[in-house]
Amino acid sequence: MYAVIETGGKQYRVSPGELVRVEKLPGEVGAEIELGRVVAVSKDAGQLIVGSDLGSAKVKGTIRSHGRGDKVTVFKFKPKKQYKRTIGHRQDFTEVEVTEILA
Repeated sequence: MYAVIETGGKQYRVSPGELVRVEKLPGEVGAEIELGRVVAVSKDAGQLIVGSDLGSAKVKGTIRSHGRGDKVTVFKFKPKKQYKRTIGHRQDFTEVEVTEILA
């Protein structure tokens, strides 16, 4: 069984027991949360449920940790103009363990 959820402007395919890194969510480590909007749910028999058939489908999880990703270096350069800029960025994330999918 798996579900497709939308959170932080991205979609993730999740299964129970799986660890997922999503955009930073409010809450403390160990807290129970309900993950984003459910887009689709697949049952064991290969039956895919989407759209208005979902009803009140929910995906619940537990926050395992908060952190920051690896540094991404951004380098800007314009030839013949003596223009160079280097900046770095680290994206915040929340690691969530999916506990159950209610469909």
